Amino acid sequence: MTLPTDQLHGAADTRTDATVVGVTTTPLTASMPRPWVPDAPWLHVIRVEVECSDGTVGSGLSWTPTIGAAAVRALIDTDITTFVRGRSADPQHLWPELWRHLHEAGGGGVTTIAMAGIDTALWDAAGIRRTASLVDLIGRRRDSVPVYGSGVNLHYPLDELVAQAERWVAAGYDAVKMKVGKPDIAEDVDRVAAVRDVIGRDRRLRIDANQRWDLPTAQAAIDRLSEFDLDWIEEPLRADDTAGYRHLHGSCTVPIALGENLHTVHRFRDLLDAPGVDIVQPNVVRVGGITPFLEIADLAAERDVPLAPHLLPELSGQLAMVLAAETEVEAVEEADLTALGLLAGPAPVRVDSGRLTTTGAPGCGIRLVGSPAGRS
Repeated sequence: MTLPTDQLHGAADTRTDATVVGVTTTPLTASMPRPWVPDAPWLHVIRVEVECSDGTVGSGLSWTPTIGAAAVRALIDTDITTFVRGRSADPQHLWPELWRHLHEAGGGGVTTIAMAGIDTALWDAAGIRRTASLVDLIGRRRDSVPVYGSGVNLHYPLDELVAQAERWVAAGYDAVKMKVGKPDIAEDVDRVAAVRDVIGRDRRLRIDANQRWDLPTAQAAIDRLSEFDLDWIEEPLRADDTAGYRHLHGSCTVPIALGENLHTVHRFRDLLDAPGVDIVQPNVVRVGGITPFLEIADLAAERDVPLAPHLLPELSGQLAMVLAAETEVEAVEEADLTALGLLAGPAPVRVDSGRLTTTGAPGCGIRLVGSPAGRS
């Protein structure tokens, strides 16, 4: 399928004569109400503010849940700031230039995570400049999108997992996701059975192995767990094991989702070409920001493959509203920026009865704690 030009996102108008004047970074750390793993109770964010020559200041972020925050900040403060100063403040113009400049240090990973801070700040500035929300700047296609309940819960004992599933049902989610990958597959079977029993057969159930299995283990585990009518299996293998995903995709009876640990449109294309994936899950920060996220979204639409953005509902929820096909947004329990105490003002999105809406705040609408007063 080839999308008409008016359905692609390259036409989003971020053009400006302004240039980048300066970049300021601030490290932020939040204690997680529900730690994702017992030995990593903290989440790290780099607040990135970009000042433009027309006086506009955009606020963005880079996000590193466990490791790498110091490296990301150092890359922004040194090589990136030196390169972008005096260059165009149009994110769609600047992004490919900056990626080429940084490529020697790595095509993705720390480099793209650092780039996201600049890119999201420049999209924020573009919206502020036009007094438009991110959704309307890119091109709104809908006023709300569905949300699914997600848990980083492999370490939860069974009673806590069941209680979480009950909260998902009460919140009105039509789909939920849980972790698998216990050393004994029999324990995974018991846990998936318990969640299926709580949510019933009318709700969709997704499982996430977080790259814990090799190919034979994944094949055996999926064969055992498929009896629970699974909507997808997420990251059963290491994200960079393209050959493994090609083999698994050829024999798997459950749709395969992955993408949170892919960093460029080229890697998404590789997995689509293999073929090794049925649902792509870009993380807007890990891929380098809004500019490459939209490119990945266009690629998925051209291939007629569903897209389900990974985490960060404050940004992902807004981007979901501009996609050609309706997509669900992931909401991990008590892991959004509001729950983490990282927002200085209202969130740009709201979730109610399993649907996400936006507030219409200018730009990205994300004002992290410690932002200079008066900037909006």
